[in-house]
Amino acid sequence: MRNTAYEDRGTGAPLLLVHGHPFNRTMWHPQTEHLAAAGHRVIVPDLRGYGDTPPAGEHTTLDVFAHDLAALLDRLGVARCAVGGLSMGAQIALEFYRLFPERVTALVLAAGSPRADSAPARQVRRTTAERLLREGMTAYADETLPKMVCRDTLQTRPDVNRHVLAMMDTTDPAGAAAALRGRAERPDYLPLLPRITVPTLIVVGRHDEFTPVAEAELMHRHIPGSRLEIIESAGHLPNLEQESAFNAALAGFLTEHSPLARSGGSPG
Repeated sequence: MRNTAYEDRGTGAPLLLVHGHPFNRTMWHPQTEHLAAAGHRVIVPDLRGYGDTPPAGEHTTLDVFAHDLAALLDRLGVARCAVGGLSMGAQIALEFYRLFPERVTALVLAAGSPRADSAPARQVRRTTAERLLREGMTAYADETLPKMVCRDTLQTRPDVNRHVLAMMDTTDPAGAAAALRGRAERPDYLPLLPRITVPTLIVVGRHDEFTPVAEAELMHRHIPGSRLEIIESAGHLPNLEQESAFNAALAGFLTEHSPLARSGGSPG
């Protein structure tokens, strides 16, 4: 998609961060600030139908999102990069790796599940898509917030709660509905996991209701040499709920597995 909105901050080895549903690139603000200051180039797009990128069509599958991201990287002159995502973004990262493994230097899979939807889950997504088109995002956002973040966050982080609600409430219902329909048809990525050959970090909040720790442990068992980080006092959005712990895990992983570190070189 040629009119993908994005932010490109910092210099160094590039990292592409893919937001989840129903959010936008501002969900990565704590990571963009931290990593850019630490010497990384961070590219954070708005997926089609989210944030400042307009929707296109009534049905957006994960491969469409992945091709949009590849086109953005082409525009930016980025041949290879680390790719990370959260929730739907983690599934898009897996799809990006499936389609373009030669372009991926490392993977970060946060709050994600590799499994295809069951038949009942597919129907829930399609029903929710119709509801969003009919009612808009506000009631859905209010109902979903307590599942997105853990109880501690709800009680002690009004800043996070406001940010999450604002992202959900301002998402275009047409874009959200198109993505829900597409996700209902996503493939099972379990067969892909053992074939992943790049360094992989798996992150999950201890109290994640949507993608529990067991899903992260499943990916960890199947991806050779992967690293698992469980973030305490966090739900489905550990990068916002416990940004310091998330940033430390991510920055440490990227530093260890940067092209410079793997080559044994030194800066300058």
